Amino acid sequence: MSINRVKEYFRQWNIEDRIQEFETSSATVALAAQALGVAGQRIAKTLSFRSGDKCILIVAAGDAKIDNSRFKAAFGMKAKMLSPEEVSHLVGHDIGGVCPFAVNDTVEAVYLDESLRRFETVFPACGNAASAIELSCDELEKYANATSWVDVCKGWREEESQPES
Repeated sequence: MSINRVKEYFRQWNIEDRIQEFETSSATVALAAQALGVAGQRIAKTLSFRSGDKCILIVAAGDAKIDNSRFKAAFGMKAKMLSPEEVSHLVGHDIGGVCPFAVNDTVEAVYLDESLRRFETVFPACGNAASAIELSCDELEKYANATSWVDVCKGWREEESQPES
């Protein structure tokens, strides 16, 4: 079970007891926000993209969406999300519980999107569809072994959410 892999992974820092497990699903941003009693923006969703025969992960705020032109500029390739089967195989976690922790070797890199920096703490999943952990952005960067911060999302900036006049 993926959550057990994540617990074992976190044991090296003695933080496995910070994982929260729920009776109900937290598989979507809305469900996770409801289970945790927080705004959906603070859910740190992990998105998986094809990179040759491997994949990359981008962790972004719950209200952020991939901006295809920013993605292409940052990575030099079109944003092609993995299918659910590919996610399980390449990342090592199933849809709804995908996280940047205890991932397979086929994950080439983990990137954190700037959309997360608005928050003191965020809530990524922990390997299954009924779990999360509260982490600061610095902790997320450390525990995800993030390659770098990127700016590849849209829809979260205040100026982007204003209606055009």
